[in-house]
Amino acid sequence: MLWKLSKQAGIDYAVGGLPFGDKFVGTDELPWDYMPLLRIRERYENAGFKLEVIESRPPMNKAKRGLPGGEAEIDTVCTLIENMGRLGIPVYCYEWMTDFNWMRTSTNTPSRGGSVVTSFDNSLIKDAPPTEHGPISEEKLWETLAHFLQRVLPVAEKWNVKLSMHPDDPPLSPIRGVGRIMRSVENYERLLSLADSPMNTITLCQGNFTLMTDDLPGVIRKFGAKQKISFVHFRDVRGTPEKFEETWHDEGKTNMLACMQAYKDIGFDGVLRPDHVPTVEGDSNENAGYSAFGRLYAIGYIRGLREGVYGR
Repeated sequence: MLWKLSKQAGIDYAVGGLPFGDKFVGTDELPWDYMPLLRIRERYENAGFKLEVIESRPPMNKAKRGLPGGEAEIDTVCTLIENMGRLGIPVYCYEWMTDFNWMRTSTNTPSRGGSVVTSFDNSLIKDAPPTEHGPISEEKLWETLAHFLQRVLPVAEKWNVKLSMHPDDPPLSPIRGVGRIMRSVENYERLLSLADSPMNTITLCQGNFTLMTDDLPGVIRKFGAKQKISFVHFRDVRGTPEKFEETWHDEGKTNMLACMQAYKDIGFDGVLRPDHVPTVEGDSNENAGYSAFGRLYAIGYIRGLREGVYGR
């Protein structure tokens, strides 16, 4: 249903995940192999969308922690990047969060008109046990990230696929003893300094970056001037990295119109997606942050801003 509604709302480009569970009968194909990716690309194209971004990842926890087996995990990413290049899928959104990905302490926080959103309160997890693998320092994560880029960027350059780093969510360190490095504007500058490559780029997730800065449009222009923004999550929150909640697109702390103007000023021509949205009356909160009706509202809001700023 969401695909049809999105197409009816005027969407032409898609952000896809890896085709886990789509293993072809009688083969030993893996989600990052050529044929599964081809099939998922064709599924989007047959529905009227051009697949522009892959935003899910092969297992990489061993690579992030520098554990035995990490090199094999990096090999799978190299295979994925090569096959994305062969299939003309230009952006790979990845992250460097070990043990757990984005974290929330509530998925049903009341919001406008009885809708619900996700939220995070660090004080609620101060007594949480350590993760299975135990603490890891930020410097160790910088070390493993540098190695990852050294291995993968030559493949990305050969196949013209941009590596697009997503921020830590929340941008806070440590959490449960686990260091988090992609949590500040300065750390993103450090990421870009690790490798001087046009394929070393960032996902400008506004919901995280607005917790890192009081001038998000300025940050957009800063990284955009270097042509380093390859993908955008256009969403908003209110609060601080220690305690925040997600919001409707028109109700957060960020001047969304000023952000859209900044994207125009830097000539951004990549994919901009709504990302997390409230769950509204009549829709399911089973996959919190990704309800269909909330995303339709966000699409309309974004298209209105875009027309006002870009004139089309």
